[in-house]
Amino acid sequence: MPKKKSGNTSGRGQRDLRVKVKTARGRRLSSTLWLERQLNDPYVARAKKDGYRGRAAYKILEVDDKYRFLVPGARVVDLGCAPGGWCQVAVPRVNALGEKPGKAVGRVIGLDLREIEPIPGAEIHVLDFLSEGADEIVKGWLGGNADVVMSDMAAASSGHKQTDHLRIIALCEAAAELAFDVLEPGGTFVAKVLAGGAEDGLQKQLNKRFDKVVNMKPPASRSDSSEKFVVATGFRGPEEAD
Repeated sequence: MPKKKSGNTSGRGQRDLRVKVKTARGRRLSSTLWLERQLNDPYVARAKKDGYRGRAAYKILEVDDKYRFLVPGARVVDLGCAPGGWCQVAVPRVNALGEKPGKAVGRVIGLDLREIEPIPGAEIHVLDFLSEGADEIVKGWLGGNADVVMSDMAAASSGHKQTDHLRIIALCEAAAELAFDVLEPGGTFVAKVLAGGAEDGLQKQLNKRFDKVVNMKPPASRSDSSEKFVVATGFRGPEEAD
């Protein structure tokens, strides 16, 4: 009597669960590929399930899981905070809503060039952090210095690799300059850079002003993305810069 064939030994006939997006009139191939990648990205699905505004929330979550700077009582400034995923992660971790009895209550301030939907526990302000006096404005809102300055900013893509590289490095350097002005000694600076990590000039400045500087790629950062994050901990204070 012939043996009954197993339905899962050959793999033939198994359904491909990957979502494929057909090209449409007026849609560029790059847009089609981006949409297909989004639909098949497990972090995108996870973000919807967990209530985060985007998959980028997991990047700061994973960075903080390793370096532990978003602690109860910490005062956090999120530069270029739209759509708000990093603020969403920071609020419960620093206890901004005071929901952890016996723990210090932190602050989360998000800055962006445009208004975004409110985030419970975070204070969102429309401010160009590059404008003159922005550091004093931020310290005024905080009532003092920050413990963490973080940035997931990226300049709009021009399609020219070298130009885009220079733009994102310029943003990271500007974010670092604000951090130097507003951070409390012992504070942390986290910002998006590119695959090679912080540029030599910025790396030297960070090494001079912080106890430890690392460049890392969290698991949530797509494998085909050139981004990394510089994490500088143990700010030495402005007096150490000279």
